[in-house]
Amino acid sequence: MITVPLLDLGPQNRALEAEFEQAFREVLRSNAFIMGPRLEAFEKACAAFLGVKHALGVSSGTDALLLPLMALGLGSGDEVLLPAFTFFATAGSVVRLGAHPVWVDVDPHTFNIDLADAARKVGPRTKAIMPVHLFGQSCDLDALTTFASAHRLRVIEDAAQSMGARWQGRATMAAGDFGATSFFPSKNLGGMGDSGLVTTSDDALAERARILRVHGMQPKYYHREVGANFRMDPLQAALLHIKLPHLPGYNCARAGNANFYHQALKDRAGIGENRPGASPEAKILLPVDFTKQGIWNQFTLRVPHGRRDALKAFLTARKIGCEIYYPIPLHRQECFAQANYRGADSAKVSEQLSSEVLSIPIFPELGVEQRQWVADSLADFGSGKTE
Repeated sequence: MITVPLLDLGPQNRALEAEFEQAFREVLRSNAFIMGPRLEAFEKACAAFLGVKHALGVSSGTDALLLPLMALGLGSGDEVLLPAFTFFATAGSVVRLGAHPVWVDVDPHTFNIDLADAARKVGPRTKAIMPVHLFGQSCDLDALTTFASAHRLRVIEDAAQSMGARWQGRATMAAGDFGATSFFPSKNLGGMGDSGLVTTSDDALAERARILRVHGMQPKYYHREVGANFRMDPLQAALLHIKLPHLPGYNCARAGNANFYHQALKDRAGIGENRPGASPEAKILLPVDFTKQGIWNQFTLRVPHGRRDALKAFLTARKIGCEIYYPIPLHRQECFAQANYRGADSAKVSEQLSSEVLSIPIFPELGVEQRQWVADSLADFGSGKTE
């Protein structure tokens, strides 16, 4: 039996170990451990990669969401439209500032925010929309910007899982007032701990975000407002800078693994694709990159008819890593449910997905035998062979 972890960071990082060690020695000997040229060089490289004017390294992916909200002046009683099916930080950052999330349902096929539902939930206190490009696939950026303009809303793109993804050639993190991503180790561009990135092409917003990133200080020791310590460490920046040129290759390898799954499971009994009109009898629905420019941060199956937990147990018994992203929609989280924010009663797709989704290995270094074992196991489950 072959063991297949959900994610193995070792091979990717070992391949660059000598460069990492050299960068560490250089930072160590520089004695420049806060901000400085290492961070500035990485920020410049990220801005060029994404096609934006400004990129700011920050302390985490969560802080990459919080800082734009602060820079846009969002606070007590303001409403922010965001998907009910995503990671906690998207809503948590809104609530921390006293603003209110409005739960918007998602599309069952892309897993991304449903703008038709968002339109129904715009209210007089709605000031912004925070779409999430979930699992590595971009939202429809053209529809998003048109929607935001029509309703005079600010846009913060949560691209924590999609740095490098595109919509018809247009990069995520470049369409809104701000973009935000995470360099958590499991991301396609993963660091050696927590860190993140904020992007914008608005000079005034960039300057405000830079000031808020260092406690609202300008000049030194003079504070006109309260910011926070959102700085990225130069060592983290140096290590990520080494990995950044490899990101297109990592993304390409992930896409290759996704294509393998689709080809290996094409026309297999009990397996379909998560498209409109999919067979209601399918036991497993494979995710589809409708943009053809996604980066496959996760390969997330839908397992309908109450079979998700059975598939998880089946794969686990075969030593195949898998995980549920996410088992509870945001509006059902205890800390949010008590507050009774708007939209909770009409996020039915989000609730359905939380009971069906299961992510399987897709990381770039996945071996040929490993991915074949995953595909064979899915085929067995789809055909009813579950021993």
